[in-house]
Amino acid sequence: MGFARSLLVRVSVCALFVAALCGAAFADGPHERAQFGHDIYVGPDEEVTEVTCMGCNVRIRGKVQGDVTTFGGNIAVEDEGDVGGDTTAIGGSVRLDKGASVKEVTVFGGRLRRDPSATVNGDVTALSGAVWLLLIFGLPLVLLGAFVALIVWLVRRLTRPKVPITA
Repeated sequence: MGFARSLLVRVSVCALFVAALCGAAFADGPHERAQFGHDIYVGPDEEVTEVTCMGCNVRIRGKVQGDVTTFGGNIAVEDEGDVGGDTTAIGGSVRLDKGASVKEVTVFGGRLRRDPSATVNGDVTALSGAVWLLLIFGLPLVLLGAFVALIVWLVRRLTRPKVPITA
């Protein structure tokens, strides 16, 4: 009974320690925004360091000191919005409205809509259309599937029992 109780205490302490580490790893800094499935809005009077969004959209009217990144979502930099780092949309579009300012823009599998008065202080890379997504993500999956099928075929062929040939 003493051993079981000691084991229970050790497991509980380890679980609390792991939970504390996991909570610290996923906690946002005071000025960072990261969401999964919920849109992010940076207001005109707000200043944040980084914005990361998976499966959601980002609207910026304030200042982002670092990068803005979306996976499967759109980015809109509106009305004097400012991004000091890279603006990257993978599987989504980027819209730069009048007065917007960004460092660099990368659009992969979406569209770039840019007002003539929007400022981009670096490179603009736009790989529009779903073909790019298919080539970059789909082709490796097809090749991996073909490789797995080849391995399965070879294993079956080498482990198949030999049948004597009758004359």
